[in-house]
Amino acid sequence: MTELRCRISATVEAETAERLRGEPDSHTAPGGEGPEGEHTEDEGSAAPDGTEGKELQDEDGVKEQEAQEKEEEAEGVDSHESPVKTPRGISNCKSVFLQRLVKLFFGCLAAVACGMLYAIYLSTYHDRKFWFSSRQELEREITFQGGSGLYYYYYKRMLTAPSFERGFYELTIDNRTVSGQTINAVERLSLYPELITSFIYRVTGSQDLMEPIYFYIGAVFGLQAVYVTALFVSSWVMSGTWVAGMLAVAWYVINRPDTTKVEHAIPLRDNWALPYFSCQVAALTGFLSNKINSATEMFCYLTMSATTFTFLLVWEHSHYVLFIQGLCLFLLDSFDLVPSRKMADIHKVYLSSLFLAYLFQFQNPALLSSPLLSLLISSVLARYFQQNMKMGPLVARLMKLFLHFYLVFTTGITFSYLVKKLIPVSESDFILKFFEVKFGLNTTTDFVTNFLLCQESFQTPVQDFFLRLTQASVLPFYFLVLFVCLLSTLQTIYRRLSGEPMKTNLRLEDGRIGEQPEVIYHVFHTLLFGGLAMVFEGMKYLWTPYVCMFTAFGVCSPDLWMTVFRWLKLKSIHPVVLALILSTAVPTIIGFSLWREYFPRVLAELSELQEFYDPDTVELMSWIKTQAPMAAVFAGSPQLLGTVKLCSGWAVTSLPLYSDINLLRRSEDTYQVYAMRSAEDVYKILTSHKTNYVIIEESICNELSHNKGCRIKDLLDISNGHVVYDRGEIYSFSKHGRFCQEIKMNYSPYTNYFTRVFWNRSYHVYKVNSVISFQY
Repeated sequence: MTELRCRISATVEAETAERLRGEPDSHTAPGGEGPEGEHTEDEGSAAPDGTEGKELQDEDGVKEQEAQEKEEEAEGVDSHESPVKTPRGISNCKSVFLQRLVKLFFGCLAAVACGMLYAIYLSTYHDRKFWFSSRQELEREITFQGGSGLYYYYYKRMLTAPSFERGFYELTIDNRTVSGQTINAVERLSLYPELITSFIYRVTGSQDLMEPIYFYIGAVFGLQAVYVTALFVSSWVMSGTWVAGMLAVAWYVINRPDTTKVEHAIPLRDNWALPYFSCQVAALTGFLSNKINSATEMFCYLTMSATTFTFLLVWEHSHYVLFIQGLCLFLLDSFDLVPSRKMADIHKVYLSSLFLAYLFQFQNPALLSSPLLSLLISSVLARYFQQNMKMGPLVARLMKLFLHFYLVFTTGITFSYLVKKLIPVSESDFILKFFEVKFGLNTTTDFVTNFLLCQESFQTPVQDFFLRLTQASVLPFYFLVLFVCLLSTLQTIYRRLSGEPMKTNLRLEDGRIGEQPEVIYHVFHTLLFGGLAMVFEGMKYLWTPYVCMFTAFGVCSPDLWMTVFRWLKLKSIHPVVLALILSTAVPTIIGFSLWREYFPRVLAELSELQEFYDPDTVELMSWIKTQAPMAAVFAGSPQLLGTVKLCSGWAVTSLPLYSDINLLRRSEDTYQVYAMRSAEDVYKILTSHKTNYVIIEESICNELSHNKGCRIKDLLDISNGHVVYDRGEIYSFSKHGRFCQEIKMNYSPYTNYFTRVFWNRSYHVYKVNSVISFQY
């Protein structure tokens, strides 16, 4: 309430000062603009002279106001009677400065506190869920699910290397990971997070303070604290109150299953990269704002440059995310909603970051053929050929705008085509084929394509996702905030295309939230990422956090409420005061209801001891470490092979990396143990990858699922042509039985090629015989 009183008093004082400055000239310029820019419009509309007289009157008023402002500026420098020079004016300036300083202090304190509390919460919850502190090292490593433990293996390997330089060199010529291949693991797996973390662990002497695994997960949880702090800052910058930041963090934590994957797969690249993207968005939000000084603008620019480069460095999919962001900024520039100088600076950030990432990733050709680079090149060329695009009447500007879109689109496609011809990228044709099948433009029997389409991340979101957001009250308020901001943005675009200049010194009583460049950017941001999230469920981790931030900004922003009141032409109650009251009362009510409903649940999660123990996997990994020779090569599902690599270090036939088409093809080969293939066929496939041991999982061999067409064995049958269609149903048929089931019968010819060496309830391990024994 103290903040509300300060904001109301500041608004009243500003209005009083405006009236005092406007009174001396009221008798000389009766037709000029009033202090709020609304008096002229009302008089012009009531004048009997019509539109022509109104335009002349507006022009005269503008000229007289400009002359008046020049006189007041001169008097403010020379005259001792200026209000700024009086003791009262000086005291008011000091009080306003003190209020801003106190507000900044408590806001920063709240942001840091939210981040630290979230990191402590994640650490406590993780320990309670997995009994992490009471486990042995092997059991702790198994908790890294979904094959994500592969990345932690390289962190351990860097720590066991004689020196950091030696470990880095060995990773660039790694022949101990994928059988029969020498790969640059740093480039192929984006291992810079592990390199940097291991380096810090070495140089800080943390060996005597904590175990390596605690330092590793602590670094990830620390980045999550930075993540929520950046969301806090973004909402704070746009709304002007740090209450919005606290509400954004609260919604983020409540909707944790839809905002982050850090709970069950800590080492994933997403968990390392998205905090940097969040910081980049926060810096971009401040950079686009018209309310900052040059020093703050430079700080935002440097922060944006550093975080953009880091984001590109630690995640192989980051340039696609930045491409979507680049489209948002492209729209801002095309509609002339942001100064050209700032857009030129942002282009410099993108180009320099791409260039540095290209060098640090060992001349990665994917960055040269990235859609982000194509967009940057095409927009610069189109702007060069259309230097007068932002001039002329409405119809002419619309035609120039459509031509601009056409030039950028065609130039970008041409540039990307030429780059891919000069530098062949193996994934380019596959990605196009994937999207054709995803959107129903084509069908395929290809195993890899259908396998990816069946992954949860590439499917459309389920209804429960929207129900969770609605129950947490995010979705209803999100649609309200988006509707107001989008409608105001469309009005701003129309005014800009009509030739009206952009107002840079907006006041609360103006009620034009859509004229703030940072707000317009986030409107485009949430629309584009939201559209992708409606198609790919995995995109919700990029959309939902900013839904929480954007919604919190909206309900806490007086500008949004003032915009609504201006549309409603509210006159019974002072709209400014009512906007300030609602911007404080509404988030207070929401925060109280969230605290009442969800705070007990959060405490229950921290106090509840959950049981996560996988004895079969622990037994399998213990056997591999003690019984398998060091030169052994294992085949199996990619997720399991990631765990095998983490716990033993032995070579494997494939890796759980879905962005590498070559590794996906190798995974298809090893999955043939679940197909209806002969023992000789499977033996030839496995020996071609130099396999010594193959692991068969009961959960895949006897998989029961409602989505029948997405089981591994169903995808293999379709790919191998072992299906029969009858009355809309799919039936598997082959002259050979299913390999994973037949081999358990322990009869010839399976015993001629394979020998069972280990088994339990979940896994069967067979040795691939180097010498075939024909026993009947």
